[in-house]
Amino acid sequence: MKITLHHAHEARSFRVLWLLEEMGLDYELVVHNFFDKSLRSPDYLEINPAARVPALEIDGKVIVESGASVEYLCEIFPEKGLGRPAGDAERMEYLDMLHYAESIGQHMANLTQAHIVLYKPEMRSPTQMNLEARRLHKVLGRLERQLSDGRDYLLASGFSGADCAVGYGVEVAKRFVSFGDLPHCAAYGARIAARPAYQRSLPPEDVQRIYTKDFYEAPDV
Repeated sequence: MKITLHHAHEARSFRVLWLLEEMGLDYELVVHNFFDKSLRSPDYLEINPAARVPALEIDGKVIVESGASVEYLCEIFPEKGLGRPAGDAERMEYLDMLHYAESIGQHMANLTQAHIVLYKPEMRSPTQMNLEARRLHKVLGRLERQLSDGRDYLLASGFSGADCAVGYGVEVAKRFVSFGDLPHCAAYGARIAARPAYQRSLPPEDVQRIYTKDFYEAPDV
């Protein structure tokens, strides 16, 4: 099986890269720059017309949604134990958490747009930035409750592909909202960031990154 992942450092394709590393699979990594126009090149648009990452090629077929990529990889490699198959007692919770990553991701993407992509102050809306930060904090509150029973990962049975999807969002969310009243989320983030596969998926030190600050403060309204 030939697997190729199109990736940009610190983008949502990190979810898929991390999962591939957790699974120990052989794959080719094609790295794109988030800020240049390479994602809009004619060649890449043939792969993903939305001009985004990820694009996951498996034996010539392409899947371009990160959540779907995680779900599919877990299904075709069941022996890795990172999915929860139909009939499993945790199946519903697994799918819910896997796709809850997008509830986190939509606010995270809006904050990334406002703080980083819209680089001129006059292009930004302080009201919108504060609103998105509050919304992001609110969706993290559900994870705080999920993790409050002492479990290490999102599912009581242990680490799964859902953690690759949600864990990426938790780590990026730390740049936009305070985790002072989210201690279980903070501890969860530390656990996932310490995983060897997570560490192997991080960008090299000398590359251009999306996030150059530890924390992006929303301006006063």
